[in-house]
Amino acid sequence: MQTQEQTHHQNFYIDGDWSKPATSNRIDVIGANTGLVIGSVPDGAEADIDRAVAAARRALDGGWADSAPAERAAILNKFADALEKRATQLTRAVSMQNGMPLSLAEAYEGGYVVGLVRYYAALASAMQVEERRASPLGFDTLVRRVPVGVVGGIVPWNYPVVLSMMKIGPALATGCTIVLKPSPGTVLDCYVVAEAAAEAGIPKGVINWVPGGRELGAYLVSHPGIDKVAFTGSTGAGRKIGEVCGRLLRPVSLELGGKSAGIILDDAKMEDVLNGMLFASFANNGQTCAISTRILAPASRYDEIVDAIAGMASGLKVGNSLDLNTQVGPLASSEHRTRVEGFIAKGKTEARLVAGGGRPKNVDGGWFVEPTVFADVSNKASIAQEEIFGPVLSIIKYQNEEEAVKIANDSEFGLGGTVWSSDSKRAQAIARRVKTGTIGVNGYVIDLASPFGGVKASGLGRELGPESLAAYQQIQSIYLPAG
Repeated sequence: MQTQEQTHHQNFYIDGDWSKPATSNRIDVIGANTGLVIGSVPDGAEADIDRAVAAARRALDGGWADSAPAERAAILNKFADALEKRATQLTRAVSMQNGMPLSLAEAYEGGYVVGLVRYYAALASAMQVEERRASPLGFDTLVRRVPVGVVGGIVPWNYPVVLSMMKIGPALATGCTIVLKPSPGTVLDCYVVAEAAAEAGIPKGVINWVPGGRELGAYLVSHPGIDKVAFTGSTGAGRKIGEVCGRLLRPVSLELGGKSAGIILDDAKMEDVLNGMLFASFANNGQTCAISTRILAPASRYDEIVDAIAGMASGLKVGNSLDLNTQVGPLASSEHRTRVEGFIAKGKTEARLVAGGGRPKNVDGGWFVEPTVFADVSNKASIAQEEIFGPVLSIIKYQNEEEAVKIANDSEFGLGGTVWSSDSKRAQAIARRVKTGTIGVNGYVIDLASPFGGVKASGLGRELGPESLAAYQQIQSIYLPAG
């Protein structure tokens, strides 16, 4: 198994070509499995963003905004084909960089991405951009849906390809152009995506990539040539971006953090819960914003559920992310592991540790943390209220359904969640009462054809589904004279 592959890039993809960076600064890409350098790319500067935004503006005004939806659909389908050809490259690049188990990367950073682009191609092919309405005042109005313009997209490191396509897809489908700033932790994959864009014949300047850190992202958000911002990341960063966009009256989509509740009802079958929890609560080594990390268990079955979940967590296979048998890989960086271990240390003072709590002894190198479970957790504890973003679960006791719903809603976040029961209708009734943007019954899978996003501190706006197109469009009404 190769873990020391190295890839070094010298240019950015701007204006449909490989463009020399403005400075000699570099980003070293560190592999999560080993802690060693696996590649490097140029570190973007403000001048690079300026060139990318200018290229996006030229493409927008040069015909892309006025292109027919069917033309955009055809290009998106070619893009999907080119991405599918590179699925192995993409999934290995992501897994090596952020520690995502390869089996999960193949499903999401590979297959899901291709399906997502094809879905937006289908939406574009059916898109109606102009509607004539009869007015009760005796005349007609043309209601037009036009591209919002140049989009600034900022993408985190945990699902870099999926989250990029959740912005690229609706942007291109509606006739927008886009400048993307990927996280410095996962930058090798965007070069593979850029190669696919070039092969697909996406016009010059429609998609541009400039990797860089937080300061570069802040520059992109406030750039005068940007018409809309699409951000996925932490709630803290999202608040700052929202403040800037509010002052500029600039449309913004914010998909932020979560601390979702997994409500196990008293009639749930534990075998089904445990089978579904690997993804619903531990997906991508816990580095998933919507997973259920607060597990709410009925008092009547509390000890049984604690023992079952602790046993499941202790039995998960932890190892190199490139091994298809691995269920939990390393965390994405040394700094992030330190942060997660800080929460685990805090948890040991707030609750009872029943599984994990340390570093696995059977793996060498990399930024590994054992799947960790705490019991006897108060919902007021820091490990129950703050987003840890690692393989750490808190099991909270409740007495009845009313209390379960109250605890689930007692959070500043509202992004995901699950309800587990042998009675689907009963679970649905509980799900309807949870204040969250998405929630799953007896499992959790993000549906690309349905809106995804959060409430409260989990964000603003929705991605995915036909509803996502509205965030990339402006509405114009043309009043026509009577007769």
